[in-house]
Amino acid sequence: MTTTSVPRQPQSAPPGPATPPHASEATRLLCAGTYLDSGYRDRVIEQLHLNEQRIVAPSLGLDAARVLAHALRARRQELLWAGLILGLWVIGLPLTGGLLFVFLGPSLLLAAASWIRGKGANPPLYRRLPAFALRWWGRLVFAMFLILALVVAFGGGDDGSSSYGGSSSFGDSYGYGDSSSYGDSSDLSDLLFPDFDGVSGLIGPLQAWLVIVVFALIAVCVAAQRGQFARAVGAELSPQRFPDAATDPAERAEGQRFQRLKDRIRIEQHAPLVMYHEKRPFCGAGFAYETWVLAVELRPDEMKKEQLPLNNRAVLEKIRPLLEQLRLPSEFAGHTVRDRLRWLEIDECVFLPAEGLRRREEAPYHPQAFEDHRARAVEEGAEKRRHFLRIRVGGWEEELVVTVFVRVHTQGRMLMLEIAPHVLLPVREDFKDADRTAHTYRHNNALGKAAWAVARVPGSAACSLVTLGRGVGYAWKLLTGGYAGALPDGPALSVRELGSMDEGSRFQEMDAYRYLRSVQDRVAHGVLTALAESGYQTGEFVQKIVNISSGGVHVEGGVHGSTFAVGKNAAASSTTGGAGPAPQKGSSGNGNG
Repeated sequence: MTTTSVPRQPQSAPPGPATPPHASEATRLLCAGTYLDSGYRDRVIEQLHLNEQRIVAPSLGLDAARVLAHALRARRQELLWAGLILGLWVIGLPLTGGLLFVFLGPSLLLAAASWIRGKGANPPLYRRLPAFALRWWGRLVFAMFLILALVVAFGGGDDGSSSYGGSSSFGDSYGYGDSSSYGDSSDLSDLLFPDFDGVSGLIGPLQAWLVIVVFALIAVCVAAQRGQFARAVGAELSPQRFPDAATDPAERAEGQRFQRLKDRIRIEQHAPLVMYHEKRPFCGAGFAYETWVLAVELRPDEMKKEQLPLNNRAVLEKIRPLLEQLRLPSEFAGHTVRDRLRWLEIDECVFLPAEGLRRREEAPYHPQAFEDHRARAVEEGAEKRRHFLRIRVGGWEEELVVTVFVRVHTQGRMLMLEIAPHVLLPVREDFKDADRTAHTYRHNNALGKAAWAVARVPGSAACSLVTLGRGVGYAWKLLTGGYAGALPDGPALSVRELGSMDEGSRFQEMDAYRYLRSVQDRVAHGVLTALAESGYQTGEFVQKIVNISSGGVHVEGGVHGSTFAVGKNAAASSTTGGAGPAPQKGSSGNGNG
């Protein structure tokens, strides 16, 4: 029986997260994902590299600049391999006397099958059926032509040329020529099982051997490309080496444009000032979950002699110490507590619209500029500029990120409380399996690697052509799109949200729910304390919080279906009962879900 040693941790929580964003597991998996999914890689490059006028979305628990570095590196490698593979096809056409032309048809069928099926994990039946038919049709035709070339290369079909009546076309060998050459034997079986006798009269052994050599070289390129990915995952993307960003070859190999954008991204992505697009204010935070918006009237408590002034800052200062207490483990728990609440982060952020800026560099990220905005925004009723207390918990190695935005406002003897929780779900399953995929390939035997590569030779021509076409299209957009001089814009997409799963595991849902409930309870308790200590009645506030908690607020599509308690006699209610639902991935509060 083996025992697991748990390292001793200090009683006081560290001031920051356990792992810096650039070395987090979420960052590592997203970097690996850029090598696995060309669609994800292209969207990362489009958002962060092509549209350089767009300010990057807040990167909670990751480094978007490092993901971009690996996306550019992965695309550069893919373009090089695609050019080499397509070059082999082009060179092979004249060398084989045009024989490779007949293999282009099956390659196009396989590409069409992939396009029809789409990128979804479970495409609808009307996509799966035609894709399945085209895929196997292309494979069978390619296999049939390859068997024909092998027969000729090894000297088959020398004794039956007379049965073809001296046919001079490649299609005649498959029963497509003059039917009088076959007598009564030209039936369905001839089409399904063609006779290879006499084929050597149409193509020579040299042509057949050149076809085999070209395909062997293509298979070697495909295997080498996969081996390059496997080595990267086992080296610079391995859990042991990835935290050392200084030795990451992806960041050193890029050009001047990337270096300039990398610096901007790292200024913007973790700043307390959030420049946003009007339609996507919380872009990067994940999916909205259980938004609370309630208001209570500030009624003097007759049991108190006087009422103290109550402003937004005073309420927030009551909330913060209660939230900080969540970091402390139970006094009876000992030194082995590993709850992620110990690394709970609390800060204040100000949201500003990106519209109106003339240059991206004009965004007021300077510390003094932010302090000025925060001092003015904290007491504002807010429309475009909004101040929030931001509470973040990064669980599961920063794969499950729970962020709660809290805003308090007092106006007209009313207190308004807004709680906007957001949940970033774990990284996609195929990205998380990158280590397993690379390990399996590296430790497979030669036959297994060869079989994997040979299976991808039929579609290599179309795939390479599409890859190079996308590269040319990107270069054209970069040259003619005018992005460098465009007016600044808020973030449109988050690379973290693009790489997230549709739903988490049951354990992850339980953790997200626990983090949210803990934070919401402390926020409510802080507001209650501020009301009581300032000499105001608390009964209405307590009743509304009880109604919301028992109703289990769930938000889908902005605030639709949320629980609201507004006005003097309002009561919070909800259509769902029980203690509240487990976190689920619903409609994005950013407008891009």
